[in-house]
Amino acid sequence: MKLPESLGMNRVVLALSAARLGDAIGNSLLFIVIPLYVAELPAPWFHVPESVRVGILISLYGIVNSVLQPVMGSLSDRFQRRKIFILAGLFVMALSTFLFIFASRFVDLLLLRAIQGVGVAITIPASMALMTSATHKSSRGGSMGIYSTMRIVGFATGPLIGGFLHVRYGFDAAFLAGTGFILLGMILVQFWVHDVATENGVRAGRPRTTFRLFGRGVLSGGVISLGAATFVMATMLTMMSTLEVQFNERLDQTAFAFSVAFSALMVSRLVFQIPLGQLSDRVGRKPLIIFGLLLMAPSTALLGLVASTLQLTGLRLVQGLASAGIAAPSFALAADLSPAGNEGLQMSVITMGFGLGIAVGPLIAGILALVSFQLPFYIGGVLSLVAAWIVHHNVPESIHTNKEPLVQR
Repeated sequence: MKLPESLGMNRVVLALSAARLGDAIGNSLLFIVIPLYVAELPAPWFHVPESVRVGILISLYGIVNSVLQPVMGSLSDRFQRRKIFILAGLFVMALSTFLFIFASRFVDLLLLRAIQGVGVAITIPASMALMTSATHKSSRGGSMGIYSTMRIVGFATGPLIGGFLHVRYGFDAAFLAGTGFILLGMILVQFWVHDVATENGVRAGRPRTTFRLFGRGVLSGGVISLGAATFVMATMLTMMSTLEVQFNERLDQTAFAFSVAFSALMVSRLVFQIPLGQLSDRVGRKPLIIFGLLLMAPSTALLGLVASTLQLTGLRLVQGLASAGIAAPSFALAADLSPAGNEGLQMSVITMGFGLGIAVGPLIAGILALVSFQLPFYIGGVLSLVAAWIVHHNVPESIHTNKEPLVQR
């Protein structure tokens, strides 16, 4: 059956999306298990509260994978071997997840989470570079929407699986399941994904670029600005996670009610991500990114003023719509702007921004909330407006031009 490529579907897109689903489930099921595991293991060298140790683990993973992504993206550009990078990264992630079974101290968890961060850093830029080479500009927004949606599904279902396995069978079952899902992603990549020829006929496996992280012509201002936009988006989405206790006290709600409100964003993303990605193929990427950032501003600022769980849930739904307008179009536009041979580095800037936002968002909220509960959300609203201005002034549009796509499948 021929896949509708006009909607962004082809074999490579679906294979990479399915693999992303597998490793997202494998990683996200640890979100529920790790805090419980931390409570079980001794930490003789870390005389800090348990909640702080959990925060260190979460931030370490995000920081390591974000900082290393440009390095790994440049290496995949240097060797033009995207598939082997994806497989290597998934293997590192699977192995480190499996080794959680043998952890006996908190310091073991620190080492393993850092290794997991390295695995993600190896995988993501190569995956995004291959997505760039395997898609047409005319349907790339839809392709990125499919990829992002599968990732969201994985991160939404992983914690449910992890929680069930831990309650029913214990820690080891959850770690084994996480390893299995990541290995499933490896299998899908091995049999369904192939490196794609670049636009001038040079195929993967033949070096065509030097290893460069910085320098004239390596990174464009438009791509850096898109990285800043995704950083702001991710920061806004994760800030309220640190303030769960305060929200529950102010709204007189349960932890379950908070989880429903928090997860409402995922529901909204699932509904709107693919349609908005496809819409960006027709009306342009830039207008949707700016729309998303402008919508993110009030929906974030008002979080500090909610008076009920219903209001909190409604604002999270709006945040989900805003993030759907930012994410897939930003990935697609960065891919449109990436010159052949440098896709790994260029795309890593966007994914690095997202990873850093997830890592620092809760930290920023926790610090600013010491001054005022509303302050982090007001600051977040202002940052969203600043990001919209940056995109408006620094990011070029790629759809309404007569230029051919920079990278063709």
